[in-house]
Amino acid sequence: MNIIGKSVIRKDAFEKVTGRAKYTADELAGPSLHVKMVTSPYGHAKMVSIDVTEAKIVPGVRAILLGSHDLPLTGEEIRDRPPLAVEKVRYHGEPVALVVADTPVLAQKAADLIKVQYELLPVVNSPTEAIKPDAPLLHKNLAAYEKIGTAYPVPHSNISNVTKIRKGSMEKGWAISDRVVEGTYSFSPSDHAAMETRSATAEIDSEGYIHITTSSQAPFMVKRLLSTYFKLDIGKIVVETPFVGGAYGGKAPIQWEILAYLASRACGGRRVKLVYTREEDLLTAPCHVGLEAKVKLGCTAGGMIKAAEILYLFDGGAYSDKAIDVSRAGGVDCTGPYNIENVWCDSLCVYTNHPYGSPFRGFGHSEVLFAFERTMDMLADKLGMDRLELRKKNAILPGHRTPTQVLLNKSNVGNLPACIERLKEMIHWSQGQMQEIDERRVRVKGIACSWKTSTIDPNSSSGVILTFNSDGSVNLMSGVVEIGGATKTVLAQMLAQRLKMGIDKVHVKMKVHTQSTPEHWKTVASRGTFMAGRAVLEAADDVIRQIKAIAACVLRVSHEDLEVAYSRVFLRDEPKIGLELKDVVYGYKYPNGNSIGGQIIGHGNYILRRMTSLDSETGAGQPGPEWTVAAHGVEVEYDKWDYTYQLKQAVTVVDIGVVLNHMAARGQVMGAMSMGLAFAGRETFVFDELGRVLNPQLRTYRPIHYGENPQYLVDFVTTPQIDGPYGARGVGEHGLLGMPAALANCLSIASGVMLNELPLTPELIWRSKGSKV
Repeated sequence: MNIIGKSVIRKDAFEKVTGRAKYTADELAGPSLHVKMVTSPYGHAKMVSIDVTEAKIVPGVRAILLGSHDLPLTGEEIRDRPPLAVEKVRYHGEPVALVVADTPVLAQKAADLIKVQYELLPVVNSPTEAIKPDAPLLHKNLAAYEKIGTAYPVPHSNISNVTKIRKGSMEKGWAISDRVVEGTYSFSPSDHAAMETRSATAEIDSEGYIHITTSSQAPFMVKRLLSTYFKLDIGKIVVETPFVGGAYGGKAPIQWEILAYLASRACGGRRVKLVYTREEDLLTAPCHVGLEAKVKLGCTAGGMIKAAEILYLFDGGAYSDKAIDVSRAGGVDCTGPYNIENVWCDSLCVYTNHPYGSPFRGFGHSEVLFAFERTMDMLADKLGMDRLELRKKNAILPGHRTPTQVLLNKSNVGNLPACIERLKEMIHWSQGQMQEIDERRVRVKGIACSWKTSTIDPNSSSGVILTFNSDGSVNLMSGVVEIGGATKTVLAQMLAQRLKMGIDKVHVKMKVHTQSTPEHWKTVASRGTFMAGRAVLEAADDVIRQIKAIAACVLRVSHEDLEVAYSRVFLRDEPKIGLELKDVVYGYKYPNGNSIGGQIIGHGNYILRRMTSLDSETGAGQPGPEWTVAAHGVEVEYDKWDYTYQLKQAVTVVDIGVVLNHMAARGQVMGAMSMGLAFAGRETFVFDELGRVLNPQLRTYRPIHYGENPQYLVDFVTTPQIDGPYGARGVGEHGLLGMPAALANCLSIASGVMLNELPLTPELIWRSKGSKV
């Protein structure tokens, strides 16, 4: 059997292409009350008064909820966020009140009648403003907030976390550097723009069980945090997650589930349904962080980088939540995939009056790589060196150490030089970076390299349960959420390969139910395939042992003489002697009626090994199991007269370890590349002086549309990761990581100006050229 590597049709394909797939908002289990929100129209304001008199008398209104000090503060690292604003609002779109009514129309009608009087407060509109000595303090009680994680806030400031990376000696690094370059970079927060908006249902039954259905990447974290925040019996919280229609990190935080629970509690436990509108999904829900950065590099005359001094200011928005973790991840891999012996980096998570931040596909890496890879191009220009040659010369290799001082080997870092060489071929680098088409248009190429480790909790784990059916087929249950990445199909391939049976004999449970599905920490950080894959293989070995034990008794042979394959268990040297799996997996019945065994149930678990916390002063520690490397290229056709451009081609080469499902892997990388180009070229929130988002609709917040995508070229280098399932690495995020930098490098060459800001619009190019047409 050779199922690994094949482009197997997705297990969820039929349901999705026929429209039968059910998402959270499709759940129709019984009548529901409906929840609508009142949200803040300003970025920063004191709530002088709230009048709900007219709203209360709307027929069908069951409850109106306002913020109060009786509600617990929430947050994954620092508990700094009230579920509903208390006394003041800190971002445009922050929930101020909830209305629960019989229908969505009545709930919205009542919400529109709630009158809130605001008194405007000074707005902090950027990280640079936030760290000024005279900046308004957005959280005066920062020092008193409860910390759940390992955050390092700075009291009496707008800094919710500091991650320090210190490696080598900066004095030595600058002393041996012949060339030095420095650049500053920035971009505003943006959104994930998943097709499905956030939604949740909540109900509290007569026995006190709390039932939540949610569009979440982290149903087990919903269960855990609800228990923590509200001091609930964790065993009585039941969370279900069906298919999720896109997430990209934006559905990893816990927000809408809390609001749904509060609404149900206020209505005697009745079932309530909360579905964000598109505008609420853009404004109220956690967003993609912004960044302001300074990068300074020093190198020898021959191009060997000797020193890197870096400041990353992450725009975490009004509340810290997951933005702290994102800023930590950016600091961990602050230098890109290069061997630099002397590194100084401060990566700060900063409060602003913007929607609060969350993970975004790549988890802080595309952001910092944009800044670092732009500086790499500046360094190549100063040296007069080929841009890819500079990167290859400084590529991180086995035997080198990461910025957090982890010793790398062939297994855990892969082969960046091989990715660069393959990129050269695919993008036809030898033909030159810029070619004249005519007096008006040029065709230009830009490149970048990337790497990423998964900065997640050191005790993160994943479990799998296998049960058999009477026909010998097997059921696979995993807590991984199917968010569009085909992870559960790949898990089925691994299981089919290990059991040597057809993949049609593997049935996968798609919905996650926290009472019956084994826990998977979170479906984030490209960890689904790696962690759940390891758990699948352990569970497969478990059932193989059980099958062999029963068959050995029946056949009166040693279990070591047996093989499990092709839905049978048989003697290795005499395959005709054996049993059908269907006669074993529910117990074996002898001709006289005596029976042994019983239904075979297997289990497997994987927990990340040798992960450590980071030292607070140096950043030393092991934050992840591997560093996946990649090389990227973008080619555009640029118009020198009006500064517009067309995306023509985008290329990514990833060291994937082993390709498990070729079509699924290519699809993952291509989708990520498209997101990266949209983030780089057009997607951003536009804020006014009051902190209001001026483009909270998809008409004005504009992802790449159909027909605007370039040709995507994807290839893989395969350096097996020894501890990965079948040698594979996760690849869900890596196509995105280098796209912003590659596009910025490309357009900087085309336009002849330094483009260090995103998004890369024609207007930005025009402004950068001095507003001269």
